[in-house]
Amino acid sequence: MFVLGLTGSIAMGKSHTARLFRAMGVPVCDADALVHALFRPGGAAVGPVLQAFPEAADGKGGIDRARLAERVLGDRAALRRLEAIVHPLVRTEQKRFLEAQCRIGRPLVVLDVPLLFETGAARRFDAVVVVSAHPLLQEQRALKRPGMTRARLVQIRTEQLPDAVKRRRADFVIASGADRGRTAQAVAQLIKRFGKTRGRVWPQAWLTSAPTHARTR
Repeated sequence: MFVLGLTGSIAMGKSHTARLFRAMGVPVCDADALVHALFRPGGAAVGPVLQAFPEAADGKGGIDRARLAERVLGDRAALRRLEAIVHPLVRTEQKRFLEAQCRIGRPLVVLDVPLLFETGAARRFDAVVVVSAHPLLQEQRALKRPGMTRARLVQIRTEQLPDAVKRRRADFVIASGADRGRTAQAVAQLIKRFGKTRGRVWPQAWLTSAPTHARTR
């Protein structure tokens, strides 16, 4: 099974690219969606996160992600404390996904990991794809998100590697701009290339490596 990592900075078009992989029949595991599930009432992260950050309670037995993000934004010690709780839980779910896909004989899977390079996770993937867009387009997209401000966007960008660095480290770069047809074509080419390629990282690299980062904002 070939394990493809999909990443990119905020508002670069990564989610759209992930949807294209799914539409073309490739299973995708979304780290951010895993965090959503872990933070819902009854989720495995609720107890330990609220013990560390009681102010993040949503009043319904779960975690208010926006409130939690505000609490840790700009506070590296708090962010590291949160990551130490959430990362192992996310990685457990990712491994379950990979195990399930391997059992049914999937030749290619995609893991959507927002801060893949920032957390040294690249070694757990057979190849890494970075989705990239022009900085002005990135800013326009980001500022359309609920609650996003320029100051908040600047802070988020400081926590992420520059796009140019990610593109240099990537095995493949997908340009995300006005021409969605080209994005779809690039995804189709990757599927054709790796759909019959034998992977090397599963399961060995997933048994010994550190947890994958999951975005909490």
